[in-house]
Amino acid sequence: MTSRRPDARHCSSLAATPLVSLVFAALLLAGAPAFAEEAPGRTIGEPVGEEAPTSIATILDDEEAWEGREVVIEGNVTGVCAKAGCWMEINDGTGKLQVKVEDGVLVFPTDAMGGTARARGTVERIELDRRSYIAWREHEAEDRGETFDLSTLEDGPWRIVRLAGLGAEIDG
Repeated sequence: MTSRRPDARHCSSLAATPLVSLVFAALLLAGAPAFAEEAPGRTIGEPVGEEAPTSIATILDDEEAWEGREVVIEGNVTGVCAKAGCWMEINDGTGKLQVKVEDGVLVFPTDAMGGTARARGTVERIELDRRSYIAWREHEAEDRGETFDLSTLEDGPWRIVRLAGLGAEIDG
């Protein structure tokens, strides 16, 4: 028994059938939304929505009152974790705040750096002792590809104020 390979005439006639053309067109159209998601204006995680952003200074000026509240912030992306994309920093001109997501669950792309972003998340405050705070600052500097300068350490109390990120919309 010999197997027969289709010749070029058979393949081209198959491609010309209306059913194959229709299926091919449907597959292309079905894939269009996936391609659109890769365009500028990417959404990472949950949609942010249309809520007006809260200024970062407002959050930082009364961090205890904002702790546990879900907010939207918006501004320039001034930092992104280069190792795992697990955080990005947003500066809205009044202050800067880190948006942290669970490692590997959501990933902020490093090419977001220098662009703008809107992010939704829950304000969290983490109290640390001096040693733990230094370790965190060293880790953060390493993620940025920098070295932490201990002489920049301010007096306590030492705490981290950031957003536990739920989602972000990134332009640029």
